[in-house]
Amino acid sequence: MPSSPRAHRRRLTLIAVGGGAAAAVAAATALGGGSGDPVSRDRPSAAVSPSVAGATPDEQEKSLLALARRDQKDPLALGRADAPVVLIAYEDFQCPFCGKFARETKPELVRSYVDRGLLRIEWRNFPVFGAESERVARASWAAGRQGRFWQFHDVVYAKERPRNKGAFSSSRLHEMAREAGVADLDRFEADLKSQAAEASVSRDQEEGYALGVSSTPAFLVNSTPILGAQPLSAFTAAVEKAAKEAGR
Repeated sequence: MPSSPRAHRRRLTLIAVGGGAAAAVAAATALGGGSGDPVSRDRPSAAVSPSVAGATPDEQEKSLLALARRDQKDPLALGRADAPVVLIAYEDFQCPFCGKFARETKPELVRSYVDRGLLRIEWRNFPVFGAESERVARASWAAGRQGRFWQFHDVVYAKERPRNKGAFSSSRLHEMAREAGVADLDRFEADLKSQAAEASVSRDQEEGYALGVSSTPAFLVNSTPILGAQPLSAFTAAVEKAAKEAGR
């Protein structure tokens, strides 16, 4: 008996979640490929989330849906906390395909779905390219402390920058923060260097590692994974489907 599209989607989700790093890379390649290098550090990227392991398909889907934080005060999120569809984005500010998504796809999703209250976008810092990626991830969190995360996000992604060549030095991060409208640069610097910034980035990373994310960009649209550089149509189809399943 042919499998239903819903069953196929669940199996695809499990490739990304339960199969660990190798399966996630394979899934990314099959769907168009991720832009980031596979994670090479000693992280639990092959682990199955305890809430997913041994669960039924419905339980697995609920586990993925529960990843949406839906915090109304989250400065790293766009859209209503009660939106029926949540897109979680695991991204690195040095990832060129993340930049392409930011410049070309995200604005269309905001106009078509976020502004209508149908979609919420939640950012997760997932730095995979080393120290500069880690530094700009913490800087983005610091900008968010002053309500300027998305402005900082747009400044960083406004153009493709050479990777690990000093584009995210302290002085250049200050320039970007100033351009993004961050008012208190002393506070920005203190927040960037704080344990709270490190803890926030680590929380996002560990969430991604537990899912088997190994390259960027990687997305969840409710419980549907979208891996690598995908066209706008892949996102609109996933959002429309998730909205329909949510009864909207």
